[in-house]
Amino acid sequence: MNLELKKAIDQISKDKGLDRNMLIDTLEDAVRTSVLRRFSEDMDVEVSYNDDTGDIDVYQYKLVVEDDDVANEDTQIALSDAREHDPSVQLDDEMGFRVKVEDLGRIAAQSAKQVIIQRMRDAEQEIIYEEYKDRVGEIVSGIVQRRDKGGWVVNLGRTEAVLPREEQIPREHYKRNDRVQALIIEVRKEGRGPQVVISRSHRDYMAALFRREVPEVDDGVVQIMGVARDPGSRAKVAVLSRERDVDPVGACVGVRGSRIQNIVQELRGERIDIVVWSPDIATYARNALAPATVSRIVVDEAENLLEVIVPDDQLTNAIGRKGQNVKLAARLLGWKVDIFTETRYNEANAIGHGLEQAASVAEVSVEALLEAGYSTLDKLREADDAELADKLALSDARIADLRSAIHFLAPATDGNAAPEEKTDHDAAGPGDDAAGGADAGNGEA
Repeated sequence: MNLELKKAIDQISKDKGLDRNMLIDTLEDAVRTSVLRRFSEDMDVEVSYNDDTGDIDVYQYKLVVEDDDVANEDTQIALSDAREHDPSVQLDDEMGFRVKVEDLGRIAAQSAKQVIIQRMRDAEQEIIYEEYKDRVGEIVSGIVQRRDKGGWVVNLGRTEAVLPREEQIPREHYKRNDRVQALIIEVRKEGRGPQVVISRSHRDYMAALFRREVPEVDDGVVQIMGVARDPGSRAKVAVLSRERDVDPVGACVGVRGSRIQNIVQELRGERIDIVVWSPDIATYARNALAPATVSRIVVDEAENLLEVIVPDDQLTNAIGRKGQNVKLAARLLGWKVDIFTETRYNEANAIGHGLEQAASVAEVSVEALLEAGYSTLDKLREADDAELADKLALSDARIADLRSAIHFLAPATDGNAAPEEKTDHDAAGPGDDAAGGADAGNGEA
């Protein structure tokens, strides 16, 4: 052992980013293990590294006992033998004897080397784990190395990451040496080292891209309130401005769409709707369902349900291709969303809300209407004034009020067939909760 060992420790510490004292402790432990394997596990051995010379000193300690009481020569020494080394030694003293490291032999030296290498690997893996576990939610860039079972292995420089198939954007294809960006979503401890899992389809990846591309998002002036994605196809992002003079949609879109286009290009053309968040769920739902026009929204908080009524010619826009628009809106809102056309909603609710309101205006009970044969608003409309006065005992003023109410609740139609009448969609997951407010408005890329 000499200065070459000292240089090696310094170099490893620098190249691998490992603590120098930890390397020295590892070296001392490895030499001690080799000594015990070479001689005896019973030996009391102390190993110390001389940082000045690069030498390793190994001492074996034995307890001084009576000449006839030596039971284990690895741990005990007779008093007479001990006094040959030190005349002043007494019983129960401990004596240290230097062990020549060169006497370990080739096999023991190789064993020590293997222990040192393994300890360094363990230490390096622990450092990598500690580094990457704190980087969950961060965008990283790497080189595609090889295909692994269920995904691709990506070289991040310090370590490798896995991009599972389910975390890839559908229809994206990779080949070796491609550079790819993704979000760290998990770091696991495994026997062969830390396992870093990355994703390109996670909704948080889109939020991270907005933080990178939009300074107002990064500094908190504009806040991302929720993200719903159909990876590679379409996404909805809810935003809120914390400053009244900052337009959250305009900030995210950028001048001539420069900011949003950078994100769209990174996601291979994924279409992005930017939705203004609102604390009022009805307003928020109107924004989320854009570009469809919404007539009105009935909120059922007990069932976490929104009944959305749209003009008959807006049903296709509200639902979207293969139901995509309403599905993404439901995920963003965290509510179940039922879409009705105005025609279908009026028909479906005639006996319920419509008759109740008509009965209230006429100051009669719903039961009285049903007993008189008026089970729908259309039947009430078809009855003449004399019939209404006779069956319901209504005055001319009440009949006039009732006519106005019927016209408002269920305007007469021309009898044309309506498009598909209703669609239901459940939220896949709740949106982020937050306090605050914003004006309604939407952006799209």
